Formats: sequence, C-alpha cells, structure tokens
Amino acid sequence: MNPVEPIIQIENVHKRFGKVHALNGVSTAVRRGEVLVLIGPSGSGKSTLLRCINGLEHPDSGRVIVDGITVDRRANNINAVRAEVGIVFQQFNLFPHLTALQNITLAQRVIRKRGTAESEKIARALLAKVGIPEKAEAYPAQLSGGQQQRVAIARALAMNPKIMLFDEPTSALDPEMITEVLETMLLLAKEGMTMVVVSHEMGFAKAAANRIVFMAEGAIVEDTTPTQLYTNPREERTKQFLGKILH
Repeated sequence: MNPVEPIIQIENVHKRFGKVHALNGVSTAVRRGEVLVLIGPSGSGKSTLLRCINGLEHPDSGRVIVDGITVDRRANNINAVRAEVGIVFQQFNLFPHLTALQNITLAQRVIRKRGTAESEKIARALLAKVGIPEKAEAYPAQLSGGQQQRVAIARALAMNPKIMLFDEPTSALDPEMITEVLETMLLLAKEGMTMVVVSHEMGFAKAAANRIVFMAEGAIVEDTTPTQLYTNPREERTKQFLGKILH
C-alpha cells in the first residue's frame, strides 16, 4: 500500500440498532502514524464506529477498509484485520486466573505461534515499557485498575499491531490512575503508533491527537485539529459540548 494512503478508510457507513441510527453516513480516514481522537456525547456513535474498524460490528451499508482489507463478515478478512489491530476497552478483560505475564504471553503463543521463552521476553519488555516490570507475577486482583489497564495495553502491543484502538480506556479508573494510563498512550503516540481513541480526556487529546472528530447523533459534526477545536470550533453543537466538558 502507498504510505500516503490512509491505513483506515471509512466510507459512508450506516449502522442501526433497532430504531437507533447509531452511525448515519460516517466518512473519514486515518493515515499511518496518525492519532485520531473521537469525542462527543454518550450515544453519539463513537464506540460503534471503533467496533466497526475491527469487525466487532458490521455496517448496514458503506465500507470500512483497514490496510487494504475490507472489514466484512468473511472470517478470513476479519481475522486478517484483527491480527493487525489491537483494541483496549473500558474494562480490562484480563484472565483472573493468569498472572500479568501469562495474560500477555497467551495470545502470542496461540495466535502468533511464539515459543514460551520468546513470548515471555516480549511480555517482560512490554511490562517495562508500560512502567510495571515488577508486576509480572501478580494476578489481576493484586493490581490497581490503572495497572490492569496497562497490562491490557501491553497484551495488545505484544501482537505487534499496526493500529491501536482505545474505547474510553480510562473511564472505569479512579482519577489518580488515569494519568498513568494516559502517559502510556502518549508514549505510543510519540513512537508513531496509528491510534484511534474514544475519550473524554481533553488534555490527552490536546497533547497526542493529530485530529479530533466530534460526533453527535451518529454523524461527524466537526473534523479538525486540537488547536482549532479549542480556539475556534466552527459548529454551535461543538461549542455547546466543549462548554460542558472544559472547565
């Protein structure tokens, strides 16, 4: 693929859940190495859009293309995309009966077919990267929420993804734990990881995002830079939202 072409293309995507028009003609694109932050009120379609990128949801119409592969219901296409796309959710989804190290090595061994020594070496390096090398043998119940989320990020990174998706990764955390997770994400952004992040953490958006997309009622209202959004949002709907979350 041409490096200047988008790695993610979203073309006129519609998605309904019963009477709810969750995505209403959404089109955007993400280039390699870009950090896109999705903001907007609850129910605006942000998480649904994220889930369409890795095939957890399927559009009713329109197309999502990731690194040249159309994300559709064909299993080989979905598996090919998921091999390249890491996703971190609000809930950490760690296996409670496995240590941090085991949580990070499991998928490496099963999906990437790495041996025990190689997968453990990668896992320990990633635990160091996210700032908790000493927690390798700890079980999730022995970790704080922020530490569990950093293990979840390390687990996703262990698969060598080309793209990382984050669905409100700090919303389940206590305030003092949010910073440590955002610092890990900021490090990834600085290293050039392609990221799509659903978040209300506007400080992170300002520091890390190349672009911010504001969504409301299933549609993109504004697609702009952080500076433009903070200093001169164009749309009245955007101004109202920012007025509520920026204190």
